[in-house]
Amino acid sequence: MRARFAKILRREAISRKTTSTELDPLSIRLIELMQKDSDIGLAELAEAAGATTSSCWRRLDELRKTGVIQRSVAVIDPAALGLTVNVFVQVTLEKQNEAALRAFQNRIARRPEVMECYLMSGDADYLLRVVVEDLAQYHRFVVDHLTTIPGVANLRSSFALDQVKYTTALPTAHLRGSEAVGDPAPRRKPPRGSARRKTE
Repeated sequence: MRARFAKILRREAISRKTTSTELDPLSIRLIELMQKDSDIGLAELAEAAGATTSSCWRRLDELRKTGVIQRSVAVIDPAALGLTVNVFVQVTLEKQNEAALRAFQNRIARRPEVMECYLMSGDADYLLRVVVEDLAQYHRFVVDHLTTIPGVANLRSSFALDQVKYTTALPTAHLRGSEAVGDPAPRRKPPRGSARRKTE
């Protein structure tokens, strides 16, 4: 258990270090626009951001080099590929030492059905999101792959009935400060002489 939580703390420290990048308003605006449509043209992007094309190009290049923009991909409709079953799987290991965690993660990383995998606190050690064609395919995944990983002690599967929300766009409001959280703007003092005089 100590090894598992030590690993979690190390990852959180790395995450805090990674997200400490300071982003100015132009960078934030470009991120918002690119998250909506990464195929947007540079001229259209510059117009929407209220900046020149050269400044947008330089800023995008910087965001890519620093890893803020990791990659640009196409988001595919799973139903178009016949992948209509979403399964969330809680996995508990027999041991939570470094070797067991690494062995499980290496095996899971090679499985295309696993869309997401998280090391968790609480009762389960891992939470997986698995996308498959049907229940038969999920059964084969469990029997042929998941249960063959050494050290897997328990599985608990939950099937999604409907997808209420799905997005790949990360929130950016917290980067804008008080203006983004609905704080009222400071009231301006009226100019002298603008107040109405009382009628006598």
